[in-house]
Amino acid sequence: MNNQHAEAKQVSGLRHIVMWRLKDEAEGHSRHENMLKARDILLQFSKLTPGIELFEVGIKTDGLDCTSDLILNSVFKDEEALKNYQNHPEHLAIKPFMKAVVEQRSCMDFWV
Repeated sequence: MNNQHAEAKQVSGLRHIVMWRLKDEAEGHSRHENMLKARDILLQFSKLTPGIELFEVGIKTDGLDCTSDLILNSVFKDEEALKNYQNHPEHLAIKPFMKAVVEQRSCMDFWV
C-alpha cells in the first residue's frame, strides 16, 4: 500500500456525496472548462452555512478509470445543516448552470 498520503480524516455526521458527468460541450465551453468552473464555484461553498464538517471537491484525474468528472464529498452535522446548505440562495444559484452542463448526476446521503 502506498503510504505517501495521510490517512483520510474521519468525520461523523451525514455524508452527502454528489458525482457529476458533464456534457462534452455546454454553455459555449468544453467539458474541461465547465468542470473547472463548477469546481471553483463549489469550493466557495465550503463555509456557506453552519454545520458543514467536511467539504471536498475533486475533478477526475486524466489517465485513471473515472466514470464521473466532478465530485462533492461532504459531511454535515445533521439533516437540518444539509437542508440549510441545499436551500441557501448561493447554492440554489448554481443549479441553472449545473443543469445546463451536466449529463448525469448521482447523489447519496448516509450517516457515518
